Amino acid sequence: MRIKLFGRHFGIHKLWLLITVTAFIILSKLGYWQLQRAEEKALQINQLQQLQQQGALNWQQLAVLTAAEADGVLFAGEGRWLKPFVWLLDNQIVDGKVGYDVIIPVQSTAKSRPLLVNLGWVAAGIDRTKLPELKIPEQLQLRGLIRSKVGGFRLGPNTEAEGWPQRIQQPELAQMADQLPVSSYPFLLYQQAASPFLPHYQAVVMPPEKHHGYAFQWFMLAIAVVAVAIAAARRSGRENEQK
Repeated sequence: MRIKLFGRHFGIHKLWLLITVTAFIILSKLGYWQLQRAEEKALQINQLQQLQQQGALNWQQLAVLTAAEADGVLFAGEGRWLKPFVWLLDNQIVDGKVGYDVIIPVQSTAKSRPLLVNLGWVAAGIDRTKLPELKIPEQLQLRGLIRSKVGGFRLGPNTEAEGWPQRIQQPELAQMADQLPVSSYPFLLYQQAASPFLPHYQAVVMPPEKHHGYAFQWFMLAIAVVAVAIAAARRSGRENEQK
């Protein structure tokens, strides 16, 4: 198929036209999706900042919050490790090294509701059959960020061994709570203060600026696809004119 536009002839193949239009639509949608993600991240950051400006909550204030209300708040308090429960969250990479996040339940008093706490990262050994030796103090000063939306997709069973410490693939809070003698809070504290391990949690991994950058790349690719198609059609038109 040939068309004349602005005094120039363009040779258009229907199949290539369909491919070009499809690619342009897909790339444009990916660009808009990244813009939407940037807006979501900006809103999330703003919400976290507003919550943290309110200051850290204590045990009494924490006790009256639902999981949704507690998500994103700061918490500070002293607690005692509920022995012997320790979960090692597998496949955590820090500075290019593989290790575990150490999660324990902490109580304000001997009979109080425990709070699950991610104390931070510890390196894994070369032999996966041997878990790292952990030195967890009985008394801890907690200060960190509470999140109720944790965990993610996994394949296979969550736990790989019985006894303690226990290696897990995802922090499934309900499942972890069922293993305790006392029901725990339905959220997880990420320790940010002094810890026997390495705190590394980031509430927002990819900032809005990166999403804007990815959106720009997708839009440029969409424009490039159209430009290449137009150039190819123009070349085909010139060749037909010469015949």
